[in-house]
Amino acid sequence: MRKKYLISILSVFVVLSIVFCAMRFYMNIPYDRFATLETGNTIMALLALTTYTMVMKQKEKSAQAFVRGVSGASFLKLMVCMISILVYILVNRAEVHKPTVFMLFGIYAVYTIIETWLLSKSARE
Repeated sequence: MRKKYLISILSVFVVLSIVFCAMRFYMNIPYDRFATLETGNTIMALLALTTYTMVMKQKEKSAQAFVRGVSGASFLKLMVCMISILVYILVNRAEVHKPTVFMLFGIYAVYTIIETWLLSKSARE
């Protein structure tokens, strides 16, 4: 399962990076917004890989600990996402681009859905 999880998370990372690069070149998105999206993508990918090890350690203890681990991992990613967006808004207070903020939450949603789906599949095995 570890190999499948790693491949899935890296595939999502690569696909999102390709989408952001395509948006940068074909839709003429400014570099600062592209960098923001890529940073969000990288942070969520690293968090997904980190929380996997955290949740798998909990899986060995009990089923309840596994559920707490998945919930905790999702909450951790949500908090990191919200803090990152708050920092983005505070730094770019004059020219906050709202679609970028919504895309950052979209990145969070994609990683959370993939991670939860793969971890629930792992729990059934």
